[in-house]
Amino acid sequence: MQLRVIKADGTEEEYLHTKVIAAFINAFAEPAGKYTYAAQQLAEAVTFYLYNSRSGSKISSSEILSVIKAALSSTGFNAAAEALAEHYQKRNLLRSRVEVVKADMEKISDIESLQKIGFPNSAARWNKSKIIIDLISEYNLDPATARTIASLVEEKILNSGFRLVTTGFVRFLTLWQTKEMLTAQQQIKTCKTSAKTDSTDVYHADTDDRIRQLQNGLCPVEA
Repeated sequence: MQLRVIKADGTEEEYLHTKVIAAFINAFAEPAGKYTYAAQQLAEAVTFYLYNSRSGSKISSSEILSVIKAALSSTGFNAAAEALAEHYQKRNLLRSRVEVVKADMEKISDIESLQKIGFPNSAARWNKSKIIIDLISEYNLDPATARTIASLVEEKILNSGFRLVTTGFVRFLTLWQTKEMLTAQQQIKTCKTSAKTDSTDVYHADTDDRIRQLQNGLCPVEA
């Protein structure tokens, strides 16, 4: 049974064990690697609990967060549990303050008109899931890549301090991050292919040398 997570905005996604590990590592907020083993062990316990204590196949993201905080508190990491709760409260507050409006901002007068009439009915609260859905449907990206890109876009917008952003601006950031992500993936793929080819060449060279040694001049192998 594949557990599915109901997000705060009502959308669903597959439960990812790696996201639970990341939540623990972020909660510790210590130098990289210091609590990696503890994070992995706690994440294993949480995943095991979630899969074996439920009759249904769905769970809310807030429930998962509660289990993670309980796991931290029960193992002596009270400060980490408090830090995690504070982080999610701050993040949700920032999300609630950002609105996305369908408007083209090309001239100063466009901004002035928007300020005079207030936010139009097309304005909506920030929703990262919409980016994920668009990336999957429009560009056929896998869910993991789409979630990563959407998270990068969200991070930039929330850190910018903007309370109002246009759909055009969000789309620009999304396309930019998508390009960067796909370029990085292609570079990694090229490096892996190159490394595999190099290792194969070395293998063949070593094999040729061993063959020549075994022939011992009785039946020379031409280079």
